[in-house]
Amino acid sequence: MSEKQKRIIVIGAGFGGLQVIKSLANHKNFEILVIDKKNHHLFQPLLYQVATAVLSPADIAIPTRSITSNYKNVTILYGEVTNIDFDNKEVKFQNNTEKYDYLVIATGAKTSYFGNSNWQSKTLGLKNLKDALAIRKQILLSFEQAELIGNYQNSKSLMHYAIIGGGPTGVELAGSIAELSHNIIRKDFRNIDSGMTKVTLIEAGPRILNAFSESSSSFTKQKLESRGVEVLTNSPVLDITDTGVVLKDRTIESKTIIWAAGVEGSELAKKLSINKDKANRIFVDEFCRSTNYSDVFVIGDAANFSKGLPKPLPGVSPVAMQQGRYVAKTILSIEKNKNLTPFEYFDKGNMATIGRTDAVAEFGVIRLKGILGWFGWLFVHLVYQVGFKNKMSTLISWVWSYLTFRAGSRLIQEEVNDLSIGS
Repeated sequence: MSEKQKRIIVIGAGFGGLQVIKSLANHKNFEILVIDKKNHHLFQPLLYQVATAVLSPADIAIPTRSITSNYKNVTILYGEVTNIDFDNKEVKFQNNTEKYDYLVIATGAKTSYFGNSNWQSKTLGLKNLKDALAIRKQILLSFEQAELIGNYQNSKSLMHYAIIGGGPTGVELAGSIAELSHNIIRKDFRNIDSGMTKVTLIEAGPRILNAFSESSSSFTKQKLESRGVEVLTNSPVLDITDTGVVLKDRTIESKTIIWAAGVEGSELAKKLSINKDKANRIFVDEFCRSTNYSDVFVIGDAANFSKGLPKPLPGVSPVAMQQGRYVAKTILSIEKNKNLTPFEYFDKGNMATIGRTDAVAEFGVIRLKGILGWFGWLFVHLVYQVGFKNKMSTLISWVWSYLTFRAGSRLIQEEVNDLSIGS
């Protein structure tokens, strides 16, 4: 690092962190240090398709080093940040310490159980590739175990999938599991009929897809039910046991319970002595800076940006990406002693896919449903994929799945021991 260069440490190379990196790439005045506990950038909106065997992990993940290899002022360090000394401007990780001039915290979020931590061991979340592969393994194993039993009555809890949370993730998982079991793998078993699989989507609120219009929510519920998904609304979860989900009026017996009901700040954010909300999201001002430290920026799911708003900005990728680009511009403005302009989020709308040829997409006053929404969803998700190879492999997998009614990634992955370097 030259004397003139300022060091920017970016923690996390997700949607927001990557935009900071790209916006300041090869800038002579900055050295960018990226610290991440993963070696890849993950396209999270398609995680559910890895979980349901449509796509492979390599279709939605790309090594961070390959993205940044042509950025001469960017250094990638693989490790997990354990603490930050804000007063001395130091980031601690893997027994190392690095100093910064500016810090960008873009650590994303983790699954939240709303204080019911004992439910974590009884459910499967969906926030990373490990989660997606765990869900895929559980789903595929459940069919294999049911085939061994050979009797639906004795194996129906194996073939009943309960999904808690009626947001986009829950809706997309429910539709995809129904499609997998009722159509894609139905001819593959001899002792069971996978078409008898039951999928139940459980939502505590009055309707699913609460962030969408009522018409889109109603359309989605109708289309899910036409695919054999049971949609339960106004059904808060009272308890989760080893055998199923306890609701106020019934108990749903299931061996596969997927939690898609909420998120909170990362483990790192939880440790930090900095202003946070109850969900461990760090409070930021109108310039995406921590309310404690003017040289610390927090973006995406890690931030609580609520300045002048009725509620905090949602934890979606467009928010993180726009904040990432904004923070890069703001740091440049600070270095040039320019006046800062507050961050303004441009809402590009919402979308969720229900299944083959059905999706809902809302862009302001434009509302697409059915096949038009599905094509809109396909286009947007291909455009925002990172890397040409990922775009092409995803497109090929989708075309092949559409034409053949097959899933190309139905491997039950064996356990891999996680060995540390030098052990």
